[in-house]
Amino acid sequence: MRASVLRLGALCLDSVRSASRALDRQNVAVAARVIAGDDEIKALWRSVEAGCIEMIWKQQPVANELREIAGMLQIVNDLGRIGERAVEIAKATIKLADVAKKPALGEVDAMAGLAVEMLANAIRAYDQGSLDLADKVIQRADDIDDHHRLGIATLGSEMEADATVVAAGTILLFVLADLERVADLAQNIAWKTKDIYPL
Repeated sequence: MRASVLRLGALCLDSVRSASRALDRQNVAVAARVIAGDDEIKALWRSVEAGCIEMIWKQQPVANELREIAGMLQIVNDLGRIGERAVEIAKATIKLADVAKKPALGEVDAMAGLAVEMLANAIRAYDQGSLDLADKVIQRADDIDDHHRLGIATLGSEMEADATVVAAGTILLFVLADLERVADLAQNIAWKTKDIYPL
């Protein structure tokens, strides 16, 4: 079951990374592949979730085993929701293809890079049982918040200065929210890793 959780983590990480690159490069084809790949993520999400519930029901685990299975169940749910955010970012890329003028993507790209880094480290922390890596993810909370605030301020200033970028800017504000949510869910995974592998 643990291998399936890691497989789901790899799929979701690839989905977020691909969606972010598609946005940066305005690559609609890659964005479409992210959306198409969501079926595999959802199927694996449901399968692992059902497997965890079945293990609890049939094996009636106690103490450490129960904590690990319950943690896996929570992590799988977080990963599934991360996959959903990646799809929303991919959809935003496709919407932006129809917009003539777009604001600069600098802050969005920076936030995407940090969110991907946090997710990758959270998955590694779970895989390796590394509390140090989990702590590093949790400690980036202020950084992601700073990027989010700066991104909103930058987009707001550009939209105020040039009404022709308002349509694209509004789409990108939602992307910032999606990226913040990815980072929040990565932190959830880090916290749950600390629960599974206590000191």
